[in-house]
Amino acid sequence: MLEAVADHGRDWVVIAAGSVFAVGVVLAGYRLGLAGLRRVLPADGAGRLFLDRSARALGAVAVLLALQLVAQGMPSDPAFVAVYKHGITLLLIVAITWAAVRCSAGVGDVIVKLNPPLAQAERTRQARKIETQTRFITRGLNILIVIVGFAAALMTFPPVQQLGTSLLASAGIGGIILGFAARPVLTNLLAGMQIALTQPFRIDDVLFVHGEWCWVEEVTSTYVVLRVWDLRRLVVPLQWFIENPFQNWTRHSTDLLGTVFLWVDYRMPVDALRTEFLRLLELAPEWDGATSTVQVTDSSSQALQVRFLMSASDSTRTWDLRCRIREGLVAYVQREHPDYLPRIRAELESPETPGDVSSELAWEQPHPR
Repeated sequence: MLEAVADHGRDWVVIAAGSVFAVGVVLAGYRLGLAGLRRVLPADGAGRLFLDRSARALGAVAVLLALQLVAQGMPSDPAFVAVYKHGITLLLIVAITWAAVRCSAGVGDVIVKLNPPLAQAERTRQARKIETQTRFITRGLNILIVIVGFAAALMTFPPVQQLGTSLLASAGIGGIILGFAARPVLTNLLAGMQIALTQPFRIDDVLFVHGEWCWVEEVTSTYVVLRVWDLRRLVVPLQWFIENPFQNWTRHSTDLLGTVFLWVDYRMPVDALRTEFLRLLELAPEWDGATSTVQVTDSSSQALQVRFLMSASDSTRTWDLRCRIREGLVAYVQREHPDYLPRIRAELESPETPGDVSSELAWEQPHPR
């Protein structure tokens, strides 16, 4: 009995010593190689970015590979050695899955870094398009990697393999049940792939969704985070964008037209309004100089509706320009033409005899009780 215990103790010592030696050698070599690469690669380059994203996960894979090689050279007679080998294999699968996820994320960050938004509007739209597609594809790929890694880890357990063989006949029913259970998740994943390919919107696009004016702030594999103009966040599932119409104000260009409507009296000279409107536009820093139109678009029995059409380079500037022009026009009418504001007209006719007035007034007064 004592000899068996002593043998097991020696085996553990050999395993521990071999494992520590292998880990030490691999870590020393990996750190030296990593330091050399960081010296060669520029600090703000794409290669350095990928290395920073995946270095820790790749180091874990290297260490576990060394332990796996040590375990392969051990005899499999003692039971604890088999358990040790199985544990190393399981950890290696987890580390490889982690490294694959980090590498895919690193590749996505490198692609986004290599396509930065520039001052030119066309390059900016191209960069946003590439970033949106990259984020969608990276997240979908990460989900697929995790699923494959989880399945590979489960397959290392013999009972699970036997269970999978015995349940092969009922796989169709199980697949139908799982399909119904995971329908919302799968629907959003498929919607995400469709959005990534068709590009109905991109990162930083201006959308009008659920009556809210907002920007696309974040795109995940199942939902989109929209930043509302008052800094609220609107979270919308991806499937909603496939099934419902929405407005994209920056689909092809960020340029937008803005309108201001003003109701004035019929006697108001429209040419004076047009001159003041052009003067205000020349003073406005938000105006891009492309569009400036004044038109009488409607009339009622009491007033005229005048539309002032202007343009700006993006939605934020358009909103600020509209507010600036509206305030300036209202101040101009109040200052220069206060009598031409909308008013209600009524005509009073004098009665034929004073008696009629008194009788009329007497009839309108309430009778005392």
